[in-house]
Order: sequence, then structure tokens, then C-alpha cells
Amino acid sequence: MGGHHHHHRAEGDGRRKRLGAVFLLTAGYMTAEVVGGLVSGSLALLADAGHMFSDAGALALALVANWLSTRPADRKRTYGFARTEVLAALVNGMALMATAAIVAYEALSRLEAPPDVQAPVAMAVAAGGLLMNVVALFILHGDASAGVNERGAYLHVLSDALGSIGALTAGALIWGFGWMLADPIASLLIAALIVRSAWGLLRDTLRVLMESAPDHIDVNDVRERLQAIPPVTEVHDLHVWTITPDQVCLSAHVVAPRGAHEGLLERVQARLRDEFSIKHATIQLEDGAEPPADCGSTGHP
Repeated sequence: MGGHHHHHRAEGDGRRKRLGAVFLLTAGYMTAEVVGGLVSGSLALLADAGHMFSDAGALALALVANWLSTRPADRKRTYGFARTEVLAALVNGMALMATAAIVAYEALSRLEAPPDVQAPVAMAVAAGGLLMNVVALFILHGDASAGVNERGAYLHVLSDALGSIGALTAGALIWGFGWMLADPIASLLIAALIVRSAWGLLRDTLRVLMESAPDHIDVNDVRERLQAIPPVTEVHDLHVWTITPDQVCLSAHVVAPRGAHEGLLERVQARLRDEFSIKHATIQLEDGAEPPADCGSTGHP
């Protein structure tokens, strides 16, 4: 058990180091994008810089949440601090939505009278931003499926990389064809990409916070499989929820004839663990009516 705990702590330390490295990269290049956007007059570049600013904040939040989530449970927080990562992911998703709204508003105002953009400057800065984001994605790639917190940080960087591609493309169209509308149009596309990333993240975090059953578990199927265990006659007050997306919990009242409870709790726990990978289950056994004498030895297979 000690080795298992040490393994998880080492994994958490590794994720924090990778998040920290990406935070430094993002915060460092953000300044260059702001200056480049102001000098070149490119909204797409400023949009990307604004997104990078939200990235830096999101990564800082993810770092703090990752650290808090490793703290042990106490008398008040009996589940520990695991959900701080879910809360951080929720804030990150909301920040992404706010960034998209600001970019879209400014882009729509520029559609009527697009300003001149110094395309070579915008392209050079956007290319540097894209390179930085590719490095950051490479660093975070292995953690993208570790949890919603890490996924939120990864999505921030991914959508920022797409933003850099949009700014680079807009600069190329302006430089090659003098098409100034490319800048606000690219900005709108960047905003749409940001919304797409944020929506999935918000949906998943809200499911956890609303204590919904995870997608991969059918609660009715769980009920039927538990009721199929002899001599169970009924399962009620069945609840399945998650503390974090990878920590599934269950509670239920299991009814069986009086005097037939021996070994039943272990069989119920084993079925939940083996068939549904639910390891944290709270089961209350209740006495039910005695079965008829002629079928007392029968039960569901």
C-alpha cells in the first residue's frame, strides 16, 4: 500500500512539474504576443495573446488545484480535496468562454472597417507562438487523460495553438493578397474553437458537481445485476456519483430475507468491483419478507 501511495505521489509531482514548465513558457511568450499585436495592429494576434493570458491563469490555477488535491482528508472534508481539481477545471472552462466572447465582440466590430495590419510582424510573432504551443502540448500530452484539471490545461494550450495557426494564416492572407478582412474572420474562428473546447470541459465538470452518474455506468443495469444476486429481493435508494471523473462512488439499500445476510455484503461488493469497477460502495443490508417455502432455495442465476 505504501508503494502504491508513493507511486501516486510521484505521478502528482511529475504532473506539477510539467504544468509548471508550461506555465513559464506561456507567461513568457504572452508578453511577446501582446507587443507584437500592438505593433502590427493584428486583432487575431491580440486575441491569441488574450487567450494566452487566460492560459497562464488557468495553468496557475491547475497547479494550485493539483497540489491541493493531494492533501489528505480531515474531519471537515472527509473526501479530501480531490474536487479542487474539478472546481479549477470549471473556472478554466468559464475563462475560456469569457475569452471567446471578448474576441468575438471585437472581431465583429472590425468586420465593417478592418484596420491595417503589418502582416510580416504578425506572422513572425504568431509562428513563435505556435512553436511554443507545440512544445507545451508535447510536455502535457501524457497528462491529458489524467483528470479534468489536466485536461482543462491541455485544452487551453491546444486551442491557443489553433489560435496561433489562425493568426499566422490571417497574416499570410493579408501579406499575399491585401485581404484585411482575414484578421477579424480568423479571430471569429479562433473564438469558435475556444467555445468548442470550453463546452466539453464545462459539461464534464458540471456532471461531477451535480453528482450525476458517469456516462459509462447504467444505473438500471447496476440495479438489475445486484437484484440478480441470491437471495436479494430488492435494491432501492441506489445512487451512483463521482468525486472526480475517475473516483466513482455508490450507495444502496439491499433487501434480503431475514437470516440470509451471511456473505451477501461481500458478494455485492465483488459484483460492483468486477462488473462495474466500483470500488467505493456503501451498502446497507435490510431484512425483507421470508420467501415462500416452496421456492426458498431458488433464486436468480
